[in-house]
Amino acid sequence: MTLSIFLIGALAGLLLGLDRTAFGQFMLARPVVAGPLTGWLIGDPLVGLQVGALVELLWLGRLPVGAAIPPDDTQVAVAATVLAVAAGQYYSLEGITLILFSVLVAMPLGKVGQVFDRLARSRNARLARQAESDLKSGRTAQLERRHLQGLVHFAAAALGTYLLIVLPGWLLVRFAGERLLPALDGVDGWLLLAFPLVGTATILGTINVSRSLTLFAASFTTVLLLLWLL
Repeated sequence: MTLSIFLIGALAGLLLGLDRTAFGQFMLARPVVAGPLTGWLIGDPLVGLQVGALVELLWLGRLPVGAAIPPDDTQVAVAATVLAVAAGQYYSLEGITLILFSVLVAMPLGKVGQVFDRLARSRNARLARQAESDLKSGRTAQLERRHLQGLVHFAAAALGTYLLIVLPGWLLVRFAGERLLPALDGVDGWLLLAFPLVGTATILGTINVSRSLTLFAASFTTVLLLLWLL
């Protein structure tokens, strides 16, 4: 059962990773959508929604626009959802502590997504130069092949990021979960408070608006209320 959760998560990570920048861009790759979608595929959409909301809060102001390469929040949301569901089955547990633990395990590992993303873009830049040469020479079949190769590079980057989050993350869950989960149990309320606090402050810090204190208080209260309702 656990293996099937990881395999379905890998497929979801690959497809949602393409939506991030390479194909479609239907916003399915945003954590608040990717989390519940992955959760639905592996049998627990509510866990995915809670994971996605927490990840979205922290990285809403860091979008992969233009040349910017932020941490791969899509794969963090997918992998953290997979880890939360798999850990819940392994320890026969459920609740916000397990979700916070999975998000905290996955978040630092999400930085590897930047490395894979840079590699994919670098290879695609080389493909673009080769495509120009193909276009001048009239080699249209080769041109189409290079275009598809670009998608393969982004798909490989998404899958690589997912694996590098899930595999060490699962080892941490398996071998350190028994000691770390009880430690988190006493501070889960503060951690749940910290996510909307830091997320709202981060978002307001990236935009130039008046009455930022009012906006901060309203946003923080709204998000906290939503998390409480979930």
